[in-house]
Amino acid sequence: MALLHIAEPGQSSEPHQHRIAIGIDLGTTHSLVATIRSGKAHVLPDQDGHVLLPSVVHYAAENTSYGYAAQKFLVHDPSNTITSVKRFMGRSQADIKFQHPYQLMGTAQDMPTFQTAAGQKTPVEISADLLKQLKYRAEQSVAQQIQGAVITVPAYFDEAQRQATRDAAQLAGLNVLRLLNEPTAAAVAYGLDQTSKLELDQNYVIYDLGGGTFDVSILRFSQGVFEVLATGGHTALGGDDLDRLIVKWLKQQLNLENIDNTSYANFINAAKQAKEALSTQTHVNIAVEEHSVELDRLTFETIIQPALDRTLHVCKRVLRDAKLELSEIKQVVLVGGSTRSYAVQDAVEKLFNQTPLCSINPDEVVAIGAAMTADQLIGNSTEQALLLDVTPLSLGLETMGGLVERIIPRNTAIPIARKQEFTTYKDGQTAMLIHVLQGERDLVEHCRSLGQFILHGIPPMTAGQARIEVTFQVDANGLLSVSAQETTSGIQANIDIKPSYGLSDADMERLLLDGYKYAEEDKHLRHLHETKMEAERELEALTQALTADAQLLNEEQLLKLQHVQQQLGTALQSDQIDNIESAVKQLKQQSDQFAALRMNRHIDHALKGTKLDDWSTPSTK
Repeated sequence: MALLHIAEPGQSSEPHQHRIAIGIDLGTTHSLVATIRSGKAHVLPDQDGHVLLPSVVHYAAENTSYGYAAQKFLVHDPSNTITSVKRFMGRSQADIKFQHPYQLMGTAQDMPTFQTAAGQKTPVEISADLLKQLKYRAEQSVAQQIQGAVITVPAYFDEAQRQATRDAAQLAGLNVLRLLNEPTAAAVAYGLDQTSKLELDQNYVIYDLGGGTFDVSILRFSQGVFEVLATGGHTALGGDDLDRLIVKWLKQQLNLENIDNTSYANFINAAKQAKEALSTQTHVNIAVEEHSVELDRLTFETIIQPALDRTLHVCKRVLRDAKLELSEIKQVVLVGGSTRSYAVQDAVEKLFNQTPLCSINPDEVVAIGAAMTADQLIGNSTEQALLLDVTPLSLGLETMGGLVERIIPRNTAIPIARKQEFTTYKDGQTAMLIHVLQGERDLVEHCRSLGQFILHGIPPMTAGQARIEVTFQVDANGLLSVSAQETTSGIQANIDIKPSYGLSDADMERLLLDGYKYAEEDKHLRHLHETKMEAERELEALTQALTADAQLLNEEQLLKLQHVQQQLGTALQSDQIDNIESAVKQLKQQSDQFAALRMNRHIDHALKGTKLDDWSTPSTK
């Protein structure tokens, strides 16, 4: 009798077959790849035993080199040696305001293209080249085909930056199982979901200071659900910025104003080495070119304090967003190579009043968490923890009067789908513009436009009768799609939001802080716009009524209505809510009698030609 092979849903039907999935930390400074072997996560080395792949690519006319081999060209050929490409992903050329040695092509509003000896290269193509190296490393290590990958991104990456990352992965030939926020990956690596099973509602802070980005997230584990309560950060703040602050200090000490690209690369390398040395030493001698300067730990802390203050400010804001006190945080996890610095660890410890958790190598923890998640998604793991990330900024659409209607508020767990019904504004309207926005303000002009499309073919109806159902859907990767449907006719339209560039760090910070700073002002502006829209509707309705039935009024009644019409028109120009509301009230008082006359006329018209018997109740037998 033959035996039947039985497999769980999502798992292989072949006995003893283990699907190979990898986790990739595509970092600004270094990138890593990890996988699960015999139930444990392993970071995979290259043929020389290095687990870190420097995120550097050198493009020469005849060949391309990667990682450590490419680093050798940083000083001698900086314009063709691309480093920290993650800081260019999904961002416009106008957003690139830090010093770099590259020749960037394209317009200010497009994602830049690098002019290299091997031709023009986009940030997506460069990232794809790095991902191909990691994929090859994994295939050589496991001697099997890679069936899926989880790639991590900063929690604060917007739709454009996430889409650029996914495009790079697909260009590298990877099957992307999910884009996972880096803080969530770190929490998975530490098994915080497992340690919290005996204790309900435990809150954790993930402080992630990498090479080029900073993220802080508050995660809660409760009843099998791993949820990001709130997140914040900077898309351009990290170890690279600490290096630049040291270089700025060195230039001041040496009275140097401008240095060429080659010297700048030398200074950056020296600053990086000094920063790393000061994590274990109290002072270090910086020797760069013909210069020599001594830097002690106290001075170093003073130099980088502005950057640290920015990270701590974000931590406090995220705590407010999560509505938590410091005493409610169970543990703080440090992630990213920059957290090796004593100054960073000390600043975090003082803010949260506890020693941060950093037992796993901070360079490897994100890749390990991504590998564990990939193993679960591919069907090998039986872990039951559910991971929920959140939207970094509110998503909504434009309504009449230049107002923003929020559909998905910021810090909403994803994946998520939300529907809301809208209607037409004018009689006979047959099309509607759907304008998708991102931000925390109430007016369109204060938010960021993500895209727009037009829903055509709406049946002509009286204003307010059409029913337009708009659906916002954010998938597990944080990518947004929007659709609209007119429910009576079934006609529909949709858009996948793929902006050509992402938010700069300044724009991201501005959108969030302005939401708090101008909350009262926005409340007043929304009230003003809504009041004006209601008044304009009253004026339009009265104008249409007078056009049709003005003969029902005597001269005195007509003059009174025209007078209150003029008063309301004048009040609308004043932008004073009290004046507008008072004028609307007077208009309604004068127009009520007119409305009654119109109703009587229409009833008389409807009943004309009928007999009393037509309205009598028929007898029953």
